[in-house]
Amino acid sequence: MDYRNPALAVDAAVRRGNEVLLIQRGNPPWKGSWALPGGFVDYGEDPVNAVLRELKEETNLDGKIIALLNVKGNPARDPRKHIVSIVYEIFAEGEPVGGDDAVDARFWPIEVVLNGGLEIAGDHIEILSEWLSEK
Repeated sequence: MDYRNPALAVDAAVRRGNEVLLIQRGNPPWKGSWALPGGFVDYGEDPVNAVLRELKEETNLDGKIIALLNVKGNPARDPRKHIVSIVYEIFAEGEPVGGDDAVDARFWPIEVVLNGGLEIAGDHIEILSEWLSEK
């Protein structure tokens, strides 16, 4: 029997004062847009390990999970296929450096992000708005 299941991804939400960490995507979809650091969970990998691995690969930052922040699963949220993303709030210190499939990584002022100052990938502006408007 062939099951059609969604792919599982993770995203890291890192805040530093009045700034939020974003990576600039180096690959389609949304190449050049800004997004939360993240990616797919590998087979046999726990999502809590995957989010810290993706954070390290894309920003060179080590992190610690603070809390489960959100889960996004709208089947139309990504043009590649149905992807469910688990979003974790992460504590991380240091200055990010873009790596892996992120061409850049930096902290952006929350006001710039929420006021439309950046092109944000997919539904990440929704994730950011829901998260940052609560704080």
